Amino acid sequence: KAEIYEKAWVLAQKNDFSLVDEIYHPDYKSFDFRTGIYANLEDDKVIVSTLDEECTYGPYEIIYENDEFLCFYKYVTYQLSGEEPSFETFMHAINYKDGKIIKQKTTVQELDFDPSEYFDWNWEDYE
Repeated sequence: KAEIYEKAWVLAQKNDFSLVDEIYHPDYKSFDFRTGIYANLEDDKVIVSTLDEECTYGPYEIIYENDEFLCFYKYVTYQLSGEEPSFETFMHAINYKDGKIIKQKTTVQELDFDPSEYFDWNWEDYE
């Protein structure tokens, strides 16, 4: 499930939302703690399609997965044109209904270091 989720949003960064549309339930909505509002899938698509920064999703690790729930974290790097890259971890908690994503929560933790320097991988493998 995590692999399909990641693939869907990598394609979405290229404005191909076909896989996103396949894996999300029509009744999907999720509360966005940053804005204090509920977001639906169309809101999420707008956010992804309007990102100005260069974003690379690094490796992920599944914390828990079954038919109704998936929890995993991943490393992400952003780099605005002409600026130093920034690094974050995202943790996704995803609920499924009828095999499709019905609700998700995402938390973001900024990092003050490049995680690839501490683990056995590099960003180029994920570009």
